[in-house]
Amino acid sequence: MVILKFLADGMLGKLTRWLRMIGCDVKYFNDLDDEELINISIEENRILLTRDVELFQRALHRGAEAFLVRGRNEVEKLAEVGRQFNLNLQIDVENSRCPKCNAKIRPISKDKVKDRVPPGTFRSYDEFWECPCCGQIYWHGSHWQKIIHTLIEARKRMKGIANRSDEMKH
Repeated sequence: MVILKFLADGMLGKLTRWLRMIGCDVKYFNDLDDEELINISIEENRILLTRDVELFQRALHRGAEAFLVRGRNEVEKLAEVGRQFNLNLQIDVENSRCPKCNAKIRPISKDKVKDRVPPGTFRSYDEFWECPCCGQIYWHGSHWQKIIHTLIEARKRMKGIANRSDEMKH
């Protein structure tokens, strides 16, 4: 099985977090110049995701694998990248990565988070996950339905992109 690794440029911070949540290994930098991004992409065999046409063209010219993200919002961007790389746009916490630092998150027992989450959160939820690198704690809070809705919309859009591609072939 081929494991895809991505590198996102500074214009794709939100997309980076979404891709990490669905389990993609995505490095993100907002302080590197184009040449540094291209070098990392080549050295680490990462697909460069960018909205910058010039960076995209230079990366391809240098032999890096790159994808030009054109979507106007996060749903469109997720659908585009999902379609291009055949990604499963669903969250499986067994594979999810920390949206902040890219490390794989892991389950943590409720008793170990008591002093690390708000009291109401501790009372209301039983399942928690922790990032072993940055220490961030995650749970399926009130934002969870919005996350699921965004992913459902991206999957619908992804199917629409696929259908339009099929129509253009005929």
